[in-house]
Amino acid sequence: MQKNKLNKKIRIGYYSADFREHAMSYLLVNLFEQHDKSKFELIAFSFGSGKNDEIKNRVSNSFDKFIDVNLKSDKEISQLSRDLKIDIAVDLMGFTQNNRFNIFVQRCAPIQVNYLGYPGTSGSNCMDYLIADKILIPKQNQKYFSEKIIYMPDSYQVNDSKRKISDKVFTKKELRLPEDGFVFCCFNQSYKITPYVFDIWMRLLKRIDGSVLWLIKDSDIGANNLKKEAQKRGVEPDRIIFADKMANAEHLARHKLADLFIDTFPYTAHTTCSDALWSSLPVVTHIGQSFASRVSASLLTAIGLSELITKTEKEYEELTFKIANDKSLLNEIKKKLNKNRLIKPLFNTKLFTKNIESAFVIIHERYHSNMLVKNIEIK
Repeated sequence: MQKNKLNKKIRIGYYSADFREHAMSYLLVNLFEQHDKSKFELIAFSFGSGKNDEIKNRVSNSFDKFIDVNLKSDKEISQLSRDLKIDIAVDLMGFTQNNRFNIFVQRCAPIQVNYLGYPGTSGSNCMDYLIADKILIPKQNQKYFSEKIIYMPDSYQVNDSKRKISDKVFTKKELRLPEDGFVFCCFNQSYKITPYVFDIWMRLLKRIDGSVLWLIKDSDIGANNLKKEAQKRGVEPDRIIFADKMANAEHLARHKLADLFIDTFPYTAHTTCSDALWSSLPVVTHIGQSFASRVSASLLTAIGLSELITKTEKEYEELTFKIANDKSLLNEIKKKLNKNRLIKPLFNTKLFTKNIESAFVIIHERYHSNMLVKNIEIK
């Protein structure tokens, strides 16, 4: 591919179908707003449908150009990118729903980066880099990735430090939660709930009298199936409470009624972990070997709560039981989280933006110096 001329500004293209009310945009929007427009020109390639909403408006206003390419073919989008002389193309989709990966197969930019949307390698030589961190991809796991790794100094996941939490005060009664009793919570999508995770959860409910499990309701079928599975394991189905979906700011506010977020594995929480931590709700996770099984651990490390990361299923169950059974311990953890969420790197969008911009400068300079693509560590 012919090199673009060196411009005063590095031209970054972000590609997504999810520039709207969506988990990815909740995380990304403040990054787009914080980018240094004196050094970078930002162009969005949006191939998602749907009407405007608050998040989409924030996203579109943060770009120099926001281009709706939904009706264009992959070939046309790739050519448009080359015509606009995009220096670095950032794919925010990977192989998630409505992706247009073929844009990158056709080499829409001289440097192509896999970031955030898909928790793993593209497995394709068209992607030059993947943005991660040392918790997500330890050195010994690099061989499983087709991309070279850009190691961020903290967590790989950006967060919006301006994210709104509603002032609405929910009561336990209106959310169908018991007035007394420990509230275990997991707002991950139900497809992440495996039988062996559910076994642990049901044992915890049996061990902690009066406790309940608060889950998000994805569908009536899923909710009914989980209630049946609880009954099979000797737990009253009424001890599983399902939360209806609601506006994001209110959803964050209702986290206050939970006592502890218990993670799924091997597919751990991603945005839902950030939701909990931003809402001052502690998260207990079990770290695995794959990218998707290490995201919560990355986030907990970046907020200074690595003591909530467990390495075995038994350790996960026992730590959860210990916290649920010790109110003073839980209060200590919540106090630490309340402090850390404001001072640790996880929710420092300005710092994250500075670091990712440093990465973009380095890979851009390496390309124009005819240097090989290699793993990069941002310090």
